[in-house]
Amino acid sequence: MSTLIAIRETSLSGKGGDYSPAKEKAANRGVYGGRSPLLRRLRLFLGGAKYKLLLLFCLLTSLCLLSSKISSFMGWNPHYPSSVSSPSRGGYTVLINTWKRNSLLKQSVAHYASCQGTDAIHVVWSENDPPSYKLRDYLKKVVLKKSQTAHKPNFRFDLNKEDNLNNRFKPIEDLRTDAIFSVDDDVIIPCRTLDFAFTVWQTAPLTMVGFVPRMHWLNEEKNGVVHYRYGGWWSVWWAGTYSMVLSKAAFFHKKYLELYTYKMPSSIQDYVSRKRNCEDIAMSLLVANATGAPPIWVKGKIYEIGSSGISSLNGHSDKRNKCLDDFVSLYGTMPLVSTNMKAEDARHAWFW
Repeated sequence: MSTLIAIRETSLSGKGGDYSPAKEKAANRGVYGGRSPLLRRLRLFLGGAKYKLLLLFCLLTSLCLLSSKISSFMGWNPHYPSSVSSPSRGGYTVLINTWKRNSLLKQSVAHYASCQGTDAIHVVWSENDPPSYKLRDYLKKVVLKKSQTAHKPNFRFDLNKEDNLNNRFKPIEDLRTDAIFSVDDDVIIPCRTLDFAFTVWQTAPLTMVGFVPRMHWLNEEKNGVVHYRYGGWWSVWWAGTYSMVLSKAAFFHKKYLELYTYKMPSSIQDYVSRKRNCEDIAMSLLVANATGAPPIWVKGKIYEIGSSGISSLNGHSDKRNKCLDDFVSLYGTMPLVSTNMKAEDARHAWFW
């Protein structure tokens, strides 16, 4: 380029001979080796494009690495083999915990039988008397009638000899799905919302995915011992943070039934059995201890059709505080991980 500029300057000033277009054209050929202007522009463009492509590649690589780190931190793994990777393991098993509320049980079974993703329905029965044949036959017919798929869900009562809250987490033989949806007999989740939560669980099958978030809070420290406080829904709403999703309406992997029954400290099971409370806190601690990751709260409609439960009794919050504190001392550490992330189906949300 410096040669070209010199030629033009001397030509225009008259020092290098008379200026003519022919001389300038000849000079241009000399400088660029006879290449046409079109080829010169193409070469300049490709030279700049290489740098742009390299920059774009580096940017995409950085974004991928950042995404994988965030996914790992949240316990999410989109490439984890899905529970519906083959037809034999598709859908989820609905595990309904009930206690002397047959009218609510009938409504619950009828509803979940109508959901597309339901592969099986198991009822955890812990009453002294087994379910009547009339109730069994009624529920079997309801399942066949309400199911909207060609493959009808399996239906079964899981009978227990004693009334124990640990019964709801006993291992189940012959399960065809990895996904368990644990739910109380008085909780109804609309099928569309439930199926969305199942797709969320498929992205993070080792964590709990549920509809009822709760939080642990640091209460005080005495003599080097840390004490915690159990935070209900209003504390979650106020702070926008949670560390548990209750098993009254939550997905988790079937392997946690084995871990709860055979690997979790037996002292925790004894505690739940003795106090008749806090099995849901125990399951949250178990999963958090196994994964080191927070649960995932799915925001959606939830209907509680029962009149009341143990949560409405006096002193319930104090008992939950005590449970949390005692369980943490048995673990020797606080395994719960807090988060402010939530999943919501944008197709049915007011704001996106």
